[in-house]
Amino acid sequence: MTFFQAVLHERCPRCREGPLFRGPLWRGSLAMHACCSVCGLRYEREPGYFLGAMYFSYALSIPGVLVLILVIWRVSGWSYDVVIGAAVVAWLPFVPAVTRWARVLWIHFDRYIDP
Repeated sequence: MTFFQAVLHERCPRCREGPLFRGPLWRGSLAMHACCSVCGLRYEREPGYFLGAMYFSYALSIPGVLVLILVIWRVSGWSYDVVIGAAVVAWLPFVPAVTRWARVLWIHFDRYIDP
């Protein structure tokens, strides 16, 4: 499995076979395994390890929220303050998926930089 396939399928960054999460997004959004079931890699290296995933979460969220802002603003004609609030509320259902993908990207990035 290639690097991109492992990221897409949410697999272990070392062996690219073991799943990172215990189940699909709709049945336990962030329930992660402690270590890889295939190679034994410990996913959380230290307390607060996934704090770095915030940067990926930010990078994934900003374009989506900006698109929502532009669409709501064009369609509704509301004031800018109301449009911002509406876009943030409209983005809330996507937050668990973005958080999950941010963790996947972070763990793969971190293993690539510091194996």
